[in-house]
Amino acid sequence: MRQKGKSAPELGQLRIIGGSHRGRKLTFPALDGVRPTPDRVRETLFNWLMPIFPGPRCLDVFCGSGALGLEALSRGAADVTFIDQSPVIASHLKTQIQLLRADNANVANADALSWLRAASPDKPWEVVFLDPPFRKELLAPALQLLVERKLLSTDAYVYIEAEAELNPLPLPTGWTLSRHKTAGQVQYALCLARQTG
Repeated sequence: MRQKGKSAPELGQLRIIGGSHRGRKLTFPALDGVRPTPDRVRETLFNWLMPIFPGPRCLDVFCGSGALGLEALSRGAADVTFIDQSPVIASHLKTQIQLLRADNANVANADALSWLRAASPDKPWEVVFLDPPFRKELLAPALQLLVERKLLSTDAYVYIEAEAELNPLPLPTGWTLSRHKTAGQVQYALCLARQTG
């Protein structure tokens, strides 16, 4: 084992809570600011999304541990695209996806807003997970880019995790808040992203 140079980051652990990989434990680099969506919140979210699973195309922006996208894969997403600017996270996530033998997932190591500005998918996404670093003014521009770049299918669902004090959520025109809860310092919401124009 190498003793010199930069040591590898400590690994945290997350558990897939439903679907074909239910109970499977995966790891993620426990870097500063990386906080997997808690099991209870994930369970609530996927109960909300149950009517459209399996089958949707999913985008996990600011993916961090990848907990949301990995859960979506387990529950039958058609495909999942993960975006994160950390090369350590992106590389590790590719390894975890290989462990799941998920050939319908891909990982982009990129700044999320820059990636959204340049994105031109073959088909629009039906579910988007948005869990940006808190208090960095990233949520509103990410939401606007989803609309401006026409990256969403008609009546797509967008899941948002944000700091509890962000009120109101900066939803684009025409979007509706389908579900909303607060847990301590965090709020989470599922929005119906009706496309206009």
